[in-house]
Amino acid sequence: MSVQIAPFSSAIATYLADKSYSSVFVITDTNTKKYCYPLVRDLLPKHVHFTIKSGEENKTLATCELIWEAMTNANLDRHALVINLGGGVVGDMGGFCAATYKRGIDFIQVPTTLLAQVDASVGGKLGIDFHGFKNHIGVFTLPQSVLIDADFLKTLPERELRSGFAEVVKHCLIQDANKWSEIKVKDLADQNLADLIAHSVEIKKKVVAADPTEKGLRKILNFGHTLGHAIETFFLDQGKNRLLHGEAIAAGMVAESYIAFAKNMISEKTLSDIEEFIFSVYGNVSISEADFDSIIKLTLQDKKNKGTEVRASVLNGLGSCAYDVVITKADMKKALKYYSGL
Repeated sequence: MSVQIAPFSSAIATYLADKSYSSVFVITDTNTKKYCYPLVRDLLPKHVHFTIKSGEENKTLATCELIWEAMTNANLDRHALVINLGGGVVGDMGGFCAATYKRGIDFIQVPTTLLAQVDASVGGKLGIDFHGFKNHIGVFTLPQSVLIDADFLKTLPERELRSGFAEVVKHCLIQDANKWSEIKVKDLADQNLADLIAHSVEIKKKVVAADPTEKGLRKILNFGHTLGHAIETFFLDQGKNRLLHGEAIAAGMVAESYIAFAKNMISEKTLSDIEEFIFSVYGNVSISEADFDSIIKLTLQDKKNKGTEVRASVLNGLGSCAYDVVITKADMKKALKYYSGL
């Protein structure tokens, strides 16, 4: 898998220079159709363009059926190319549909959100949500290439940028204490996003290369995600109160950092620094103590678990992360109480 961080015009030309695809199929969602597709339409070869509804709530098998139907109606054969132009939902679902259509056809990711550029598009994790559980059905299949152009970020509202920044914070905390020291003293508006995108991509590529199918080391990329995914899933049906992925992961990182502190894996100063910085960027999500049990129950479906054990990836010092750490219901309840200031 190659990752190109370059203007889309040159990146797509370079990628297609030695290829001879029978057809090209471009997937967007309603947001990227409006804001991103016009920027690239004339740079693409002749293609079929298909749009899905935007939003995590549409990352379902029902939407996959629409994509597969459109691929079939477009007569895509096994020599076709799928281009996923969008954020994590488009990349996850478009890649999943390409990886399973006629047992797999080539696809490339063109991530248009910060979240997708620094995390979701790199590494070949593809999938959909199922019965409310995040990424419950999916496969590991690497794209032929990931084409990253930071200019797409100009199309994003600030809340989406902030959401994506959570994965940047995660990468620093689990792999680069020095970079964490740099970012924790700056406001989001003052961060060098071009530098941080390249930094996150290198970390993700290195970890994925060492463990492509998440048997061991790659699990560290799930720091903040055990409780974070559970919080995200819980709020998914909450209407105006629903959280973006990065907002939920930010909450998860604070809660899981408390677990690491309680297990003597990080210092109180480290916990305090993480909490202070994340709260300064994301604020504090209001979680009722009455909902703790419902959130904790959702962690039982986490893909890192073994049997009835909930296994998490938690910090083991700054810039280091342990995986397969067993955490109990009591651990998680205390962590949620800490996060909520109870």
